[in-house]
Amino acid sequence: MIPKETVDEILETSRVDEVVGEFVNLKKRGANLLGLCPFHNEKTPSFTVSPAKGIYKCFGCGKAGGAVNFLMDHEQYSYPEALRYLANKYNIEIEEEELSADQIQEANEKESLFVVTQFAAEEFVKNLHEDEEGRAVGLSYFKERGFRPEFIEKFKLGYSKEDWSAFTDKAIEKGYNEGYLEKAGLTIIKQEEGKEKKRFDRFRARVMFPIQNISGRVIGFGGRTLKADKKTAKYLNSPESDIYHKSKVLYGLNFAKKRIVEEDNCYLVEGYTDVISLHQQQIENVVASSGTSLTVDQIKLIKRYCSRITILFDGDAAGIKASFRGIDLILEEGLNVKVVAFPEGVDPDSFASEHSAEEVKSYLEKEAVDFIAFKSRVLMKDTENDPLQRAQMIRDIVQSIALIPDPITRSVYVQECSTLLDIDEETLMIELNKIRRRKLSKSIQEREREEESSENLMLHKVDTKTKEDPEEYQEKDLIYTLIKFGGQDFKLEGEEEEDEQILNVSDYLVDEIMHDKLEFKNPLYDRVFSLFVKAREEGRQVMEQELISNEDKSISSLAIESLLEKYELSLNWEEKHKILTISEEEELPKKIHKGICSWRLKRVMDMILQKQEELRVDPDNYEEIQGIIKRLEEAKKALAGELGRIVLPR
Repeated sequence: MIPKETVDEILETSRVDEVVGEFVNLKKRGANLLGLCPFHNEKTPSFTVSPAKGIYKCFGCGKAGGAVNFLMDHEQYSYPEALRYLANKYNIEIEEEELSADQIQEANEKESLFVVTQFAAEEFVKNLHEDEEGRAVGLSYFKERGFRPEFIEKFKLGYSKEDWSAFTDKAIEKGYNEGYLEKAGLTIIKQEEGKEKKRFDRFRARVMFPIQNISGRVIGFGGRTLKADKKTAKYLNSPESDIYHKSKVLYGLNFAKKRIVEEDNCYLVEGYTDVISLHQQQIENVVASSGTSLTVDQIKLIKRYCSRITILFDGDAAGIKASFRGIDLILEEGLNVKVVAFPEGVDPDSFASEHSAEEVKSYLEKEAVDFIAFKSRVLMKDTENDPLQRAQMIRDIVQSIALIPDPITRSVYVQECSTLLDIDEETLMIELNKIRRRKLSKSIQEREREEESSENLMLHKVDTKTKEDPEEYQEKDLIYTLIKFGGQDFKLEGEEEEDEQILNVSDYLVDEIMHDKLEFKNPLYDRVFSLFVKAREEGRQVMEQELISNEDKSISSLAIESLLEKYELSLNWEEKHKILTISEEEELPKKIHKGICSWRLKRVMDMILQKQEELRVDPDNYEEIQGIIKRLEEAKKALAGELGRIVLPR
């Protein structure tokens, strides 16, 4: 368990803009930062980060929180894991306890999978450097490939021994649960009826490439066999699990993201070794699809960091044609696409290994061509002296152009295509518009369905809001005041000027509510109030980040909702419109007084109703109950007077 003082230090030190900025490409917009939301698909940025308030908020999907919440939602971290990540980022020391076998089993499933994959990565690294077989087979292979020691260490390369169950046996001996080893894809378990259960390693006699998520946690593995057996798959990847979804992962992104943002360009390659070899030549803005076909999720992952993708192809013609679908997906997401093709029989790995860093960089810059020129060049080889095939080739290229969302970019590409293929620009535009109309017709129908669904949801929300209980509103108003202004001081005026007092908002409200023995009926508000009561008893103030990044997500959401301004006036509003505006801070004393009095009045009126009902049921105690009702009516009248209300008798 992390001590409270350390948690406070982590929350005070961490900056939401710095944390979110590691995962999302943010751009300055006034006092805030703006980017594409990482939690849902959007083309227009609605994801806002407020460094001053320590909050992020997507006005599209509603996701919001602080630095801790972002890591929990984006990286699927547990609350302690998110705190540990921030502690590591900001060099805050935490006294960690080593996980016992029992604790490993008690951990939640995802965290347990992370634990076993991390253990596996460490074991494979040990095998590579400390085991005789690992050094002779695995380390020798990496050295033959030209991988330098610092990059073998950087990418955590390892080796899985040839023994059938060497890794599994060691993991179980160390206390790791075989169920999680199986779910992580590290161990294969076979149980035939009437026979003893068999366990063996999925990755045997393979050099190992750990696959890491965007924050560097190991989520899976790629293993390459060094045997020449045709029946054995050259590469073997981890199966899908709760932490590894191959269609949503890009190998090397954790190392590449910073440089991708700086260069506004991402080099996309096919394999693990391509990434490592390019890193050795100082080209770090490179990721791999790990041998899988490029997916929309992977493209969106890149889109968070840059607007350009450069695809690096080897000289295999069949593979290049198969990649056209991936290029179309990139275009549809609005990214600029360039392509670099290497000579036949050469791939990025071999090219980088045989050339200097300067030569590699120069080649990538000079040979990069836009997708129109690349696609035309590839397809024209198959259409010589065949008008029908040439016409189909042109249609294929126009279909790709039609996918581009931006009309100006489409127009530029049509002009380029016209020149390159020697065909009338108007003809190309007519064909493109036909394709766009068909596509638009489908998207309009889909949008209408989405809008209808959205309208129904909004109507439901409005209907719910109109039915809000007045007492619920009063409780909410007090809790919002505590969250938003709890740490501030305000002036409590007395009858005489010398009776004025400067009081803390949180201390005053807690004391008043506790003194009157008022209780929050809403369980969430009651939990928030308890945090302020506890802080009052400990002689401290509740920090905003303590609420924003609370482990209880409902408290976190409530804090964010109360701290975010619904509307923000521009800085020159008063000067421009000659209208004097009053801030909430200026109205604070009145707001606090009104909030407490309104809540008291509602409770007094409820108590009057309750006593009147008692009088009806128990007329024998008429004088006693009537006396209580009379005192309550006097309190009601006094509170109404404080609020400037006229309260009619019931």
